[in-house]
Amino acid sequence: MVADRSLQVQRVLAPVRTQVVDNLRQAILTRQFKPGQRLIERELVEATGVSRTSVREALRELGAEGLVTTIPNKGTIVTEMSRDEARQIYELRSGLEALAGRLFVLRASEVEVANLRRKFAAIEEAYSLGVGTLAAKDAFYAVLFRGAGNEPLRQAIAGLHARVTYLRAFSLSRPGRLELSLQELRDIMDAVEARDADAVARACSIHVEQAGQAGLDALKGGPQAWPAEDA
Repeated sequence: MVADRSLQVQRVLAPVRTQVVDNLRQAILTRQFKPGQRLIERELVEATGVSRTSVREALRELGAEGLVTTIPNKGTIVTEMSRDEARQIYELRSGLEALAGRLFVLRASEVEVANLRRKFAAIEEAYSLGVGTLAAKDAFYAVLFRGAGNEPLRQAIAGLHARVTYLRAFSLSRPGRLELSLQELRDIMDAVEARDADAVARACSIHVEQAGQAGLDALKGGPQAWPAEDA
């Protein structure tokens, strides 16, 4: 009986915990919480209106994503990403996305290719309307990674998602980067439709490498170079 009640409580708490994680993650990605800022549990409990347990579980999940760091005798802070750490993430992302692109060409159905084309069109539309393209790019990559047909690869990329999103905001804040990013994604899409696995892998790698250079250039400036929230 106790076990059953415990499971019921977990089912009730799960949506609350998920919401807290999402809200705190968004606050970090939009720099409402700045790198190096201490996150005090009591203040987070008051701000979110949830239990201290839910806040602690949310912080543990964000820690697994690399967005927060727990320091002995100091508490939890928003992770400060160095240029070297960012470079390593870009290197890993380049290899993973090149492999995903190659596998997509080899395994994706015509329906999935058409779906990828629609997601790319949504990116172009967002760009033409002058609205944020990050969500549209996430949708594009979700189709690409799913169509690659390799779940461990998809999970590895998902594990980097929060930090990649954080770095994208930096890279896209560089003058002219958004236009170049759009062209690079167009090159990926064209290679996919040509069913050229080598060209897709190369285009995916180039896209990440160019984004990496822009992101590292932005990080070089330190806190004053933080991009605007709508970058």
